[in-house]
Amino acid sequence: MGLNTKAIHAGLEPHEHRGAVSVPIYQTSTFAFPSAEEGAARFAGRSTGLVYSRLGNPTVQALEQAVTELEEGRGAVATATGMAAVTTVLFALLKKGDHILATQPLYGASRKVMQDNLARFGISVTFVRAADSAALRAAFRSETRMIFVETPANPTLDLVDLESAAALARSAGVPLVVDNTFAGPFLQRPLKLGAHVVVHSMTKSLNGHSDVVAGVIVAADAALLDSIRQTATRMGMTADPHQAWLVLRGIRTLGMRVERAQSNAIELARWLERQPAVASVRFPGLPSHPQYELARRQMSGPGSMISFEVRGGDEAARALLNNVRVITLAVSLGGIESLIEHPASMTHTAATAAELRAESVTPGLIRLSVGCEDLDDLRADLAQALAAAETAVGETHLAGAPA
Repeated sequence: MGLNTKAIHAGLEPHEHRGAVSVPIYQTSTFAFPSAEEGAARFAGRSTGLVYSRLGNPTVQALEQAVTELEEGRGAVATATGMAAVTTVLFALLKKGDHILATQPLYGASRKVMQDNLARFGISVTFVRAADSAALRAAFRSETRMIFVETPANPTLDLVDLESAAALARSAGVPLVVDNTFAGPFLQRPLKLGAHVVVHSMTKSLNGHSDVVAGVIVAADAALLDSIRQTATRMGMTADPHQAWLVLRGIRTLGMRVERAQSNAIELARWLERQPAVASVRFPGLPSHPQYELARRQMSGPGSMISFEVRGGDEAARALLNNVRVITLAVSLGGIESLIEHPASMTHTAATAAELRAESVTPGLIRLSVGCEDLDDLRADLAQALAAAETAVGETHLAGAPA
């Protein structure tokens, strides 16, 4: 089936839900056993019947099946948040003395868990540039037990060559874990390119309506999936049924939303490149992106995330953000509404100045998640906000000039 058909039907078996064409919310904490013998069999693993919602719930299972089909994996585990998905994978697959090889830029919370929290348990991490496959190979150690990448990277939209990273992981016998949040399964399926595990913040495009937080882990291997599920259920990382229902509802329109937002993003990125107030634009759909050909090879579309540098640095960036009217000043991404933010002072503020420089997160960098509004309205909003930013920077320079 095509991706739109999968998104609409995946995880739904009406005969299992009294004919319901929308999976019901099974809002229950526990499940009754028909007999003491069946209860014992379920706890012993001899029966697949349900026991307790932390361990398994029909609504959550429907969501897991849907994402499994979209990512073409072996199975999935839905989690309470995107960071619960990341943390579950790290705890499930690593132990004291292990080393993680990770790419940068990387979502700030993921980086901090690896740098700070895992260090307390004797697990180390090395970060290399996302776009540098040679550096990834050179940084591999004998104690490396995981390669963790994010592509496109947050917020610079650098790409990791997934086939190259997967070849390195296979040759070393370690899992390649891919954060696929920015692209999503409609545009990129890392498991087909050799990855072992995919994680998502389902808060973003999979849900698409900015009304729930959730995460998911998809594995290509049954043994990996079992280890991940066991860790998630023991540590209480799993999703609840209402969360799952909201995300499942969002997935039904995934293709339509992604196509509309991506179409808007392509036109806005081209327009932004022509604006005098914009120093540079980072978007995988532009030939000016240094990895444009890689994007065409491993993605079915460039997505709806744009990062651009405004002339005038932090002052111009803040002025622009303070003057948008249609676009919403907020973090997150992948929703039907357009969102704009300043990575250096918002999503990546926990990074040191040196880390920001290493990740090319500059004072003038803006991250724009393009939504499904009318293109003309978005373009007009950016035009007036850029004009306001130019005016603000000009007035400041004039105020500081000698009389």
